[in-house]
Amino acid sequence: MSGPRHKLLAALLGVSHLRSTASHGPASTVRGMSYPSDVTSEQWALLEPVFNPPGKRGPKHGAGLRKVVNAMLYISHTGCQWRYLPATFGPWTRVWSQFRRWSRNGTWARALAVLHEAAREADGRAEATPSMVVIDTHLARGSSNGGFTFHDRGGPYGRTKGAKRVVAVDVTGLPVGALVVPASTHENRTTELMLQHLTQQGVTGRLELVLVDRGVTEAAARKLGRDYDLELRRVGWDDKQPVFRPIRHAWRVEVAHGRLGRARRLAKSFENTTTSATGWLQVACIATTLRHLSRTPAHSPAQPLAG
Repeated sequence: MSGPRHKLLAALLGVSHLRSTASHGPASTVRGMSYPSDVTSEQWALLEPVFNPPGKRGPKHGAGLRKVVNAMLYISHTGCQWRYLPATFGPWTRVWSQFRRWSRNGTWARALAVLHEAAREADGRAEATPSMVVIDTHLARGSSNGGFTFHDRGGPYGRTKGAKRVVAVDVTGLPVGALVVPASTHENRTTELMLQHLTQQGVTGRLELVLVDRGVTEAAARKLGRDYDLELRRVGWDDKQPVFRPIRHAWRVEVAHGRLGRARRLAKSFENTTTSATGWLQVACIATTLRHLSRTPAHSPAQPLAG
């Protein structure tokens, strides 16, 4: 056989060979593939009791729970859509349903609190919980097919339609709490919601000072200070300039927002509920803390730091 028919047959045989190789050969390599976003064994030892508590009632989690957590960290970092999740993580439907469950029952917030305590210990802090936090918000523009239940207009002159991300950091600059609310929510309300959230997570036991920007009114600062028995201090520059000028301690929350912005899932507000949006923001906070732990050697216990 020669000529065009021979070339066509050779081409078809080549395609079938490639399909066979793709379905049988490299699959074993893909199944064992790891990603930079995966948790290490030491990190999983911290997180497993949160995601799979020993006294859990009801249906038990199936095998491969660590792989499910890795899948969510992968999506947070890459912005991958659910149906494009690599097969190495297992069925995307299982990851999706588990993410919804953990977002609704506060598991992500508990995981962040556990990792934050571990990070403070690794940094040599004397106490597991902070005595000072900084609370600030960041406007996220909504995507064209997201936020049907909560996106609205906020920011200067209401020019941004989307969501408002609320983050609290301590002196280490690591997130200790994260929430998402509609963009129109006033700073007074976002600060109140964050203090409620921190109280529920058991973070306010030592809290004495909270720094907020001047979007919070003086009256609200005094009222929240009395309600939570702490000092709520408004900080900012009297003369506004078009350049960033750091304020002592308060600049750390701006850096935290910048780091969270590296998570491609947070490039815009893609979610349709505040619960899901808060879940992804907390996953990004967890990823930030995990990266900090992976490159921070344990601090000598003989020299604890205050704060």
